[in-house]
Amino acid sequence: MRKNYILPLVLALDILILLYETSTLSISYFEAHTYFGHHGVVGFISNIAPALFGQNDYTLRIAFILLHTATAFLVYLTSGYFLKTTREQNLLVVVFLLLPGVMSSALLVNKVGVVIFLTFLFVYLYYRFQNNNILNVFLLFLAPLDNSFSYLFLGIFLYAVTTKQKNLALSSVFFIAINLFIFGSDIGGYPTGHFLDALGVYAAIFSPVVFVYIVYILYRHYLTKEFNILWFIATTPLVFSLLLSLRQRVHIEFYAPFVLVALFLAAKQFNSSYKVRLVQFRKGYKLLFNIALFFLVVHFFLILANKSLYNFIEKPKHHFAYKNHVAKELAKNLKTKHIPCVNTNYQMQLRLKFYGITECKKYKLKYFKEVNAKDVTVRYNSKIIYPAYVTKINNQ
Repeated sequence: MRKNYILPLVLALDILILLYETSTLSISYFEAHTYFGHHGVVGFISNIAPALFGQNDYTLRIAFILLHTATAFLVYLTSGYFLKTTREQNLLVVVFLLLPGVMSSALLVNKVGVVIFLTFLFVYLYYRFQNNNILNVFLLFLAPLDNSFSYLFLGIFLYAVTTKQKNLALSSVFFIAINLFIFGSDIGGYPTGHFLDALGVYAAIFSPVVFVYIVYILYRHYLTKEFNILWFIATTPLVFSLLLSLRQRVHIEFYAPFVLVALFLAAKQFNSSYKVRLVQFRKGYKLLFNIALFFLVVHFFLILANKSLYNFIEKPKHHFAYKNHVAKELAKNLKTKHIPCVNTNYQMQLRLKFYGITECKKYKLKYFKEVNAKDVTVRYNSKIIYPAYVTKINNQ
């Protein structure tokens, strides 16, 4: 492996930024439900560090930050099969780290970060070993892990059929069967159109320019019949999710991890198209890259300084990260007022539990002010984000 002194610095800086972002977040209801309920692999992972080092926001999210960092390293290793220089590999890692959906997956307690890591690990193993036995063992491990992997198996199956790899096709069908037997199918509900919503979510996850370029690359490979396993892994869930969105609401974030592997194809094609041209004809490609990078950096700073956006939003609940705000500050305000327990709605109750505020009937948390009520309102930059008041129940 070529020596690379830039990559460790990039990954270290990324970890520091994510740790800073962790300090600005609160546990959401979904995360608290997963954490306290020990639901699945994500629930297990989220409980490891808190059990060893104590319960706080850093220990809650550190495992997902480390998975994210490991994925970035896998991106670097795998990109060596598509790009020729260390500089090009480093640039791809930076683009990967700046993708809004990737950054979010590193901070939130959900399965997306785990699925991204395992998908990129599969891709690396495929190119590193080219051994069906190793791949089958790994895929067998993935089959009972999460229902999202059914789309990975489907992509591999279509690749195997196209390239006439009978054994790989049969094993893929076997893995799909196991996955569907355990988790079932997510197709259902009443027919409603959400196609434009799905495109919007994809654009938000990848940023608009990167998503459009990835779709262009996948379509270009289709026209030129340049099919490889990455094309099938990326295209199958993308097409399936968009078709499914014509009749029902789709959780795009569960399909996007597989579309991410198209970054390797996009990087290879962009680099090839750029280098084959004379210097004076490269301006268009430089402009395209700079525009894409601009949008990624803007998204990055919006995420980094997301609390400041409340100053420009009339209704705080419309903030994209509202579900991951408030609870920590509310718990702090309650402790400042020497209130160790409250009675409130179930979702906030579970979130406050993570920060040491238990449930009781002595204090009632309300959203309007009463006589003798203690003000525990959450404010960001002097703006009211969550009005809250605590009253003591008289019969206690």
